[in-house]
Amino acid sequence: MKIVSIVGRKNTGKTSLSVKVIRELTKRGYNVASVKHSHHSIEMDKENTDTWKHKQAGANLVVGVGSTTFFNSREEHDLNRILYLLKHFDDFDFVIIEGYKTYNYPKIATSPEVVDEYTIKEVNSFEITPEGVSELADLIEQRGHDIIDTLFANNCGFNNGEVIAKEIREGKLTVEELDKVHSYLSIDNKVVGMNRFVSDYLKKSVLGIISTLNLEDYGVEDIDKIEVIINKNIEIPNCEYQKCDIIINNDEIEISNREKEIISNSVKAMINSIKTKGEIKKITVEVTDIENNELVNSPIHLKTNDNAVEINEFTQGIIKETIYAIIKSVYDDEIKEFKIDVEV
Repeated sequence: MKIVSIVGRKNTGKTSLSVKVIRELTKRGYNVASVKHSHHSIEMDKENTDTWKHKQAGANLVVGVGSTTFFNSREEHDLNRILYLLKHFDDFDFVIIEGYKTYNYPKIATSPEVVDEYTIKEVNSFEITPEGVSELADLIEQRGHDIIDTLFANNCGFNNGEVIAKEIREGKLTVEELDKVHSYLSIDNKVVGMNRFVSDYLKKSVLGIISTLNLEDYGVEDIDKIEVIINKNIEIPNCEYQKCDIIINNDEIEISNREKEIISNSVKAMINSIKTKGEIKKITVEVTDIENNELVNSPIHLKTNDNAVEINEFTQGIIKETIYAIIKSVYDDEIKEFKIDVEV
C-alpha cells in the first residue's frame, strides 16, 4: 500500500487535484482508497434519518449498510490508525489523503506555504494538464510508501522507518527494495513495526495453529487474509533472553540470539498456556518421523523440568504445527525431525 497526501491552503484546488489523481490511478487499474481530513465537523448522515437518530441517542459508532456502507464515529482517529484499518477492508494499492499537512507522508503541495521536507512535488491544481496529472501519478507510483513504522530494508538490518521513508521520497530507495512484510500488528491502536523475520515468524505460527482447525465447518476454503484480535487485560510475559538450542535432523543450527529469543519466548508462552503444574524452568519439545512436511502421524514428546507431559491429540497438533512453522522461518531445507530445548 502506497500513501500520498495532497495538501495546501484553503481554495487552492486540493479536492480537484485529489479527484484527478484518484481517477488517473484507477484508470491504470489500481485499487485506490482515499481519506479526507477537515478541521470542521464532517457529517456523513442527514438529520432525522434512522442512523442519525442512533448517533443522537448516544452510539459512539454508527454503521450504515445498504447499497454502500459508511462508518460515522464521534472520535477523530489518528491517521496511522485509519491507515491500519484500511488494510482490513481490502488490498489497496494506493491511499490518497486530502489534508493532514502536518503528517510525515509524501506530499503533493497545491500552495507554496505548506511545502516542507516531505513534499515531493508542488503543482498548480487549476492549471495542471492531463499530461501533468499522468506525470504526477508516475511520481506517486515511485515515491509513495506504506505506514512509516512498517518500513524495513536490507533484510531486517535497516529498520528506521523515518530514514527509509526519506530515502524513498528522494528517489534513493524503491519500495521494491524493502523487506517483503506480510503481517501487520497494532497494539492499543498504535501500529507496531515488524521486520521480515518477525513478520514471517508470526504468519507461519498463526498458520500452524490454523492448520489444525476444521476450517470447512466455517465455510473457509482458500485463505486470503487472516485477522486476529486479542482483547484487553493481557499479562506481558517475561521476555528476557533464555537459552535455546534448536536441533534439526540431528544437527544444532546456528541463528542469531535475537531469533533464539523470539523462538524461546514463543515456545515458553505456548507451553505455559497448557497450565502445567509448578514453575517451568526447562522445556523440551521433540518431533520425529516427519515425512513430506506432514506432521499428522509424527510423534511428539514434551517435557517440562525433564518430566514428560501428557497432552491430548488436539493440543499435540497445535504444538507440532506451530513450532514446525516457527522453525521453517529460519530453516529452508527438508526437516525430518527437530528438537528444541529452552531453559527459562
